[in-house]
Amino acid sequence: MNNAGKIKVLFVCMGNICRSPTAEGVFRNHVREQGLQDQIEIDSAGTHSYHIGKPPDSRAQLAANRRDIDLSDLRARQFRAEDFEHFDYVLAMDQANYFDMQALYDGEVPGNFSLFLEYAEHYPEQEVPDPYYGGDMGFEHVLNLVEDASRGLLQHIRQQHDL
Repeated sequence: MNNAGKIKVLFVCMGNICRSPTAEGVFRNHVREQGLQDQIEIDSAGTHSYHIGKPPDSRAQLAANRRDIDLSDLRARQFRAEDFEHFDYVLAMDQANYFDMQALYDGEVPGNFSLFLEYAEHYPEQEVPDPYYGGDMGFEHVLNLVEDASRGLLQHIRQQHDL
């Protein structure tokens, strides 16, 4: 399948070094496990330019590595309004980033834009909390939330796109 035919998924947080690269890595693993890597393109971005070109936070990488998820090849980039047009699913980690992204869009926000945890099945949270200023348990909690929402998102994509 060519790149134009791929289903494109974008995860977005503030700096693109904790939550969204964790979501990208976890979702990439789920997609790979189901043999769908040729059909689904995955990326992440941040609403702010603080960390452009930087790898994910070392604590996020360490927590992910404990679950056999490698984030070391990811690099932070900033979200652009054009991403709404390129991606089939644009998923914000929290309301603040959702509103920052919405402010960049000229017109009615497309239907492909939502909070990532809308796909979670086992957690009541609506937002993925930012673990940046917390301890290691914050990164573990983020991974738990992201794992759950990733499974739900992939199930949704499989159903919607007959994969």
